[in-house]
Amino acid sequence: MALFASLSERLNHIFSKLTKRGRLTELEIKTAMREVRVALLEADVNVFVAKQFCAAVSEKAVGQQILQSLNPAQQVIKIVNEELIALMGPANAKLTVASNPPTVIMMCGLQGAGKTTLCGKLACLLKKGGKKPLLVAGDIYRPAAINQLKVVGKNAGVEVFEKGTQDPVKTAKQAVEYARSMGYDTVVLDTAGRLEIDEELMRELERIKAAVEVHEILLVVDSMMGQVAVNVAKTFNERLEVTGIVLTKLDGDTRGGACLSIKAVTGKPIKFIGVGEKLTDLEYFYPDRMASRILGMGDVLTLIEKAQEAVTEEQAKKMQKKMLENSFTLEDFLTQFESMKKMGGAQALISMMPGLGNKVKEGDIDEGRIERTKAIILSMTPKERTDPSIINSSRKKRIAAGSGTSVQEINQLLKQFEQTKQLMKQLKGGKKRLPIGF
Repeated sequence: MALFASLSERLNHIFSKLTKRGRLTELEIKTAMREVRVALLEADVNVFVAKQFCAAVSEKAVGQQILQSLNPAQQVIKIVNEELIALMGPANAKLTVASNPPTVIMMCGLQGAGKTTLCGKLACLLKKGGKKPLLVAGDIYRPAAINQLKVVGKNAGVEVFEKGTQDPVKTAKQAVEYARSMGYDTVVLDTAGRLEIDEELMRELERIKAAVEVHEILLVVDSMMGQVAVNVAKTFNERLEVTGIVLTKLDGDTRGGACLSIKAVTGKPIKFIGVGEKLTDLEYFYPDRMASRILGMGDVLTLIEKAQEAVTEEQAKKMQKKMLENSFTLEDFLTQFESMKKMGGAQALISMMPGLGNKVKEGDIDEGRIERTKAIILSMTPKERTDPSIINSSRKKRIAAGSGTSVQEINQLLKQFEQTKQLMKQLKGGKKRLPIGF
């Protein structure tokens, strides 16, 4: 599901009407802003935030410099982009790092927001950045919470410090001392959540904060809750003075109201976003990149980062050499599909490409067909993958039976593969460029 799919579609429809008009009048801009305000409210953006946003855009857009410019519609979109960045940012907020390790990060939030799993995701992200994190089990109330953190820690390859059901404040203090003595540079405290905000929960969090030098208090909120999430964040911030927000389940929220409202209401930045269920599905939050995606401008930087994580430089050079030498095989075809999967799948990649994110809707890309293609290739012998020309009728029937597909699908794959090789041959001869995104 594309992030902010509904809002992106509405905004692009509004701005497409502006671009068709050439010169704009003040009335046309204000009419467009009224439509933008409705779109924001439908996306569950806070009423006050939506009103302030449209007022700020209108004030800048109706200036004479904009109205008299050769392409006023593009100028208006530029202003909207800048205001979206200011609304969510203006810049990506980094984690505070203690001058004298360990850095202590306290995770808090309501039950069901995905806080315990998020601790493991954050540990994975910190490890990737060269840190040595320690997870601490501080939720002694929810059944199996400690065991859940142990499982998450094991999957993340991170040690979990736990002292059973003793006072979480005492556990936090012992964990920090243990981390210092064992050379851990970051401590991630998993604290107790409740089904709703209550005084007992808040007092316990305040006690932990008073007992341990906490460098970051990250509030984990479920973006699917919309404005309820914003209200929760406001309450937690008033009591704890949180340093940042982590939005989970953003991949399942096409509206995005919480993401667009929470910074304006609390004054605290979004530092991370959860975009999937895997432990690697946690990303640093970049307001400028998110604004570009909302306006259908793509997210090239994130796309490049995902590509660098999925494919090593050596693998990229090897693939380039194969393409130039026209020695591309079905084994290489399979490798490309695997790399695409590591990057989040075809739908996720297309959503980050400029000009394509809002044109390709959920369901337009058949991810199941990609999996069937992989199954076909995996059902072939090494020799068949290297030299598909030997695949005759009897081999096709065997491959179809082995992959749970049809002979027709195998024929389609072989035809697609031959067309790809022809494109590479033309590329080698300098007659044609390889299509972007192949």
